[in-house]
This record gives sequence, C-alpha cells and structure tokens, in this order.
Amino acid sequence: MKKRKVGVITFSDGRDFVHNDLIEMNKGFQYRLVKALEATGEVEVVTASDIVWKPSLAKKAGKELMKAEVEATIFNYAIWCWPHLSVIASLYAPGPFLTYGQINPSYPGMVGQLAAAGALEQVGIMPERVWGNPEDSDVIERVMHFLRAASAAARLKGERYGMFGGRPMGMYTATANGDQWMKEFGVDVEQIDQYELVVRAEKVPKDVTKKAREWLERLATVKYDGKQLTPEKLEKQIALYEAALSIIEEYELDFVGFKGQPEMTNNYATMDIVEAFLNDPYDWHGPKDTIVAATETDMDGALTMEIFKHIAQAPVLFADVRHYFEEENLLDLCNSGTHATFFAGKSMNPEVNLKKVELYPEDFYFPAGGAAVKHFAAPGRVTLARLARQNGEYIMTIVPGEFIKLSEDEERKLSEKVQIEWPHAYVKLDTDMETFLRYYPCNHTHGVYGDFVEELVQFCDIKGIDYQILAE
Repeated sequence: MKKRKVGVITFSDGRDFVHNDLIEMNKGFQYRLVKALEATGEVEVVTASDIVWKPSLAKKAGKELMKAEVEATIFNYAIWCWPHLSVIASLYAPGPFLTYGQINPSYPGMVGQLAAAGALEQVGIMPERVWGNPEDSDVIERVMHFLRAASAAARLKGERYGMFGGRPMGMYTATANGDQWMKEFGVDVEQIDQYELVVRAEKVPKDVTKKAREWLERLATVKYDGKQLTPEKLEKQIALYEAALSIIEEYELDFVGFKGQPEMTNNYATMDIVEAFLNDPYDWHGPKDTIVAATETDMDGALTMEIFKHIAQAPVLFADVRHYFEEENLLDLCNSGTHATFFAGKSMNPEVNLKKVELYPEDFYFPAGGAAVKHFAAPGRVTLARLARQNGEYIMTIVPGEFIKLSEDEERKLSEKVQIEWPHAYVKLDTDMETFLRYYPCNHTHGVYGDFVEELVQFCDIKGIDYQILAE
C-alpha cells in the first residue's frame, strides 16, 4: 500500500506576544493530529517546520509542502488565527485543502477555522471542514474520507491511459474525449493499435508461456475441450499478457483498456486472461501492483476503476449489468473479461482465489477461442459506481450494495440461465431495480469491497462533478 502523503500547517495569532505565549499549546494540538493520522497506517504526514503566525512563514510553509510533493494539505486551527495567513499558504501548498478545527474551548479556535475557511472560499478555494478531537475515531474517519479522495485526485494528474483499439461495437458510452480528460483530470490518452499486442505476443519465449500455463493448471481448474480451449490457445493468451506488460512499461502507461471485440476475439484469442491478471495483485511472476484494465476500451469505465483503485487501494471490478433475477432480488454482474480472480476469494494470495477459479472454454461469441476466467464473487459489502457524461458534463452514479454468496447448486442454476462460461457477481443493491434502471447511465459497472460512498462524494466535490447516490 502506497501511503498518502499529507501536509499539515498549524496556524497561530498574528501578534508575536500571543503567538509566543501559545506556541507550545499549538504544537501539542498539532502533535495529537499527526499522531492520529499516522495511526491509521494509511498516511505519511509532512509538517511545516514552523507554526505559522506571519506572512513570510505562511509562504515558507506552503513551499515546504510543495517541495515535499504532498497530495493534500490540512490547515490546523486550535486558537484564533489570522485568516490571511491561510490564504497566503494556499498559494503554495498543494491542494485539495481541509480545514481542521480542534476542540479548545478556552481559545477561539472555531472562530479561526471559520474565518479561514470563509476567506479561502471567497478567493475560489473550497476546502473541506472537519471539527473535533483527533482521538475520536469518527472524526479521524471523516478526515480520512477526504484524504482518500484528495489523494486519488492528486494521483490521477500526469497518469497515462493506454487505449488498445477504438470504439467497440458502436458503444458511445465506452469512448471519451482525451482533451476533456486532460482538462478535468490531468490524464493523458495514448492510442495503440491492437496489432502491436499480436506482434509482441508472437515473440514471447515458449518457456515463459509454458511455465505460466503450468502455474495456472496447478492452481486453477482448466477445462480443456480440445477446440475452443487448448494448451496452445491458453499459452497464446498468456503471451498476450506478457506483450501487454511490455507495452505498458515501454509507453509508461498507468491504466489501460482493450477493445478485444471483434478483431481479437474473431481472429486471434480473447483478452480475458490479460484483463483478469492485470487487475489482480499477482500473476505467475509473483505479487505485483494492480494495473486497471477495462474491456471494450471503456474509457470512462477505466477512469472510474482508476479512481476506485486510488481511493480503496484494492483490486477493482469491471462487469456488465447483465440480468436481474426478480425472484431472488439479485442483479447478476457478468462479463467475459476483467473480473480479477481476487474477487473469487477476496484474498491477496493467488492460491486461495484460484482454487475457486475455472478457466472455461469461450463460447460461440468468440470463435478465436481461449479461456474465460470463471468464478463467483466472494460475499461482502461493496460500493459500485460509474462516471458518465450527460450532454458533455460528467456525473458519477454511486450504488452501494452487497455481494451475496449462494450455494453451489444455486450458483450453477443461475449461471446456466445467463452465461455458464463467465464470472458472476450476484449483488443485492441498496435501491430497487426500477430506480436503478431509470438512473444508471450505461451497461458497465465497477466497484470494490467496502463502503467508499463518502470518498466518492468527496472526490466529486473536489473535481466539481455532479453525483447521484442510488440508495433507499
């Protein structure tokens, strides 16, 4: 887990005699905040070298945090502080900003926080506000909601998305404007022909693909049928994965999308192995960082997944909104590719997950053949979401729910009705299907285990994006 680098600046009274009298008190309040943040295990804190009480120190503090490349800045208040100092510091310190008010009834810290927050808003900076004791877990969790969202927004800047192929099968919702991405999120788009994957795959040494195939055969169930799925076709998919890794490294890509259909699926091999194991925290080489990979070159889907990745620091699901089983009140999330095997067992250990995975022969939709990575998602609370555009403006739809684990017999019966070869996640939404179908913006959805609704809301607030939460 990459810790979120957060800056803290503590402000003071602009009168030297007041500042000097209260400096140790201010340092004590700062220490308590830093200690609570570091105790989360998620945060690396960088504090300004001075308690800020005059303009030169406000500039210095902001520049120190800029030099440290923090991903967000907390302005800390425990006494009355002159508001212009916060505004000056904001000119240099990296945003987004959170104003934090400590409980100190003998001194007007709340006045200082409100005055500073109001001043920042007047000059167009909209900080988040949190008030309370840092030892209060609910208070620190509110701070962490913001920091997870803020660091996600910061980490997107300068990232590169690799788009392998163009618009798939006429899907407007799978394409986006690269200029808009750069303007709103700071993300660059690199377009790459899928043929580059084929050229490189053909050069992958056979001993590499054989070793990977044997690893998969040892840990998962491989259902060879002698036609759609053979050892040779599985190794071809493995070679595509190795080719994708080499391109990602060479082009310095952070997340990717593969068109797949129909060129690859008709003529070479499906991309399921590639997509699943890029999204996983491991492969046959060992543990690794996840690399978000969207199927059908779904750009806004990939971007939603990348936001989830930075917020939750966990593997992210990509799925079709495939079918609603009315009697069971379950929505079936099912897609041929991009279901990371992580979701089979919710473990960072491939042996735990892959024993629940079947590499199934692809069906008639994909005549080139290959393996589908079939499994059923492990149970747990989830947050689903999707970035989409309405009349050119982004809006995020957030849908909390729960993945449900069924009996093996129930899983088999339901999957046979839909697509037995593909992975499934059965989810019970926190909203009714009429509301979901009325307001959900497209055919793809994305999500992670856990409750990250507030983090997504904070992200949208930071980026100036509208959002809607579908929950009763």
